[in-house]
Amino acid sequence: MKAVIALGANLGDPKRQISEAIDQIRDQIKVKSVSKLIETEPVGVADKQPNYMNAVLIGESELRPLDLMKVLSDIENKMGRFRSFPNAARTIDIDIIDYGGLFMESPELTLPHPRAHLRRFVLAPWLEIEPDGELSGHGPIRQLLANLEAK
Repeated sequence: MKAVIALGANLGDPKRQISEAIDQIRDQIKVKSVSKLIETEPVGVADKQPNYMNAVLIGESELRPLDLMKVLSDIENKMGRFRSFPNAARTIDIDIIDYGGLFMESPELTLPHPRAHLRRFVLAPWLEIEPDGELSGHGPIRQLLANLEAK
């Protein structure tokens, strides 16, 4: 099943941490493409934080959605991810954006990611590696990004 996964970091050495996370993801699923890193300002925070480095990868996996989420959470934990409050600065953040077009909602995982269509830092790198990509329930990522940039 096709997995669209977003990665971000703004503490420590974000470029190295994202690269390390991608290597660990490669150990678990078949990674087909990875975007370039982009730098973005933090979203939805009142306190001053360093800018983020972000990337998106597309992979293939046979894992069930919650099993994939557990794999990604384990990688975050091994890399020192600490969850203090929403949108806190972080050493690594790994999110499933879309997984085979599935729709699901549970305490652990909502698919597709509920705010992906509003996030330039997800859509821009995704567009780079999949120009015809679509976010389930929202449409072509090219149009979603154009809508954000028009605001």
